[in-house]
Order: sequence, then C-alpha cells, then structure tokens
Amino acid sequence: MDPQVQGSGGDARRRAVLYAAARTALTTIALVALYFVLPFRHLNELGPILGLCGGLLLVVVLIYRQATRIVSAPYPGLRGAEALTMIAVAFILMFATTYVLMSAAEPDSFSALLTRIDALYFTVTVLGTVGFGDIAATSQAARVVVTVQILADLALIGAGVRVLLAAIQRGRAAREPE
Repeated sequence: MDPQVQGSGGDARRRAVLYAAARTALTTIALVALYFVLPFRHLNELGPILGLCGGLLLVVVLIYRQATRIVSAPYPGLRGAEALTMIAVAFILMFATTYVLMSAAEPDSFSALLTRIDALYFTVTVLGTVGFGDIAATSQAARVVVTVQILADLALIGAGVRVLLAAIQRGRAAREPE
C-alpha cells in the first residue's frame, strides 16, 4: 500500500479520535455546568418522582438515538464511546437532580440536606455501590428512589452497554467490504 494513503488514513483516524475526545469532554462539561447553574424551580412543580420517570424515559430515548447514530458513524467504536459517556453523565445528573429535589421538598428524606454537590456525590457512590454511609436515604420515598437507581444502574450497565456494543458491531459490519 502507498505510504501516503496509509498515512492519510492514520491521520483521519487520529483526527476522529481527537474530535471525539473533544466532543465528549465539552458535552460532559456542558451537562455538568447546566446541572449546577440551571434553577430547579420548574422541576419542583412536577415533583421529583414524576421528573425521575420523565428522565428515565429520556435516557431510554437517548440510548436508542445514540445506537442508531453509532450504526451509521464512520467510526462506530468512537461514536459508541462518546454515546456511553453522554448517557452515563445524563443518567448520573438525572438522579442527582432527583435527590436535590427530594431533599428540598422533604428535608428528612436523607440523613443530611443535600446540596447539588452532595447529591452528585451520593449518586456516584450508589452507582459505584460504595455506600460510605455519610449520606443515607431515611424516608420510604427516598429509599424507593435509591432502589430504583440501583436497579436502573444494573439495567444501564447490562442492557444499555449491550445495545451500544451491538450497534458498534452492526456499524463495523456495514463498513466491511463484502
């Protein structure tokens, strides 16, 4: 193979990796920044549980949408990594928002009143099954939501990752010469 052709393909791949990394970083930064700066007043009107149900539905839609984008992407593996990061960040922020709203609506829901940082920290410890014990769900409603998060964590890790990996495989298969 001609070294210039081989080199240009490598350059295109490197550029794609850099763009994917930059898009992933910028998307993560933007989502986290929005979590910290957007007011949650309008979400309080819906109620934390209804907001959580809507958020879970949005995550399912996001998984489906990302899977279809992966299949048609020129680099399905890169697109899959981007999608997984975006879905994980959105998922974590959705539960953190729910915990902030629950804590504000019913201060006895957790062992401490949760700030946005506390809620984010609590969400990640539940996701990681670490459970340091410094923040705990104390009300029945909070325990139900934490249980839903644990089950959703398992579903996201199991089914969500499986869907994305299948999309990556389909996308790669579609690009292979016959």
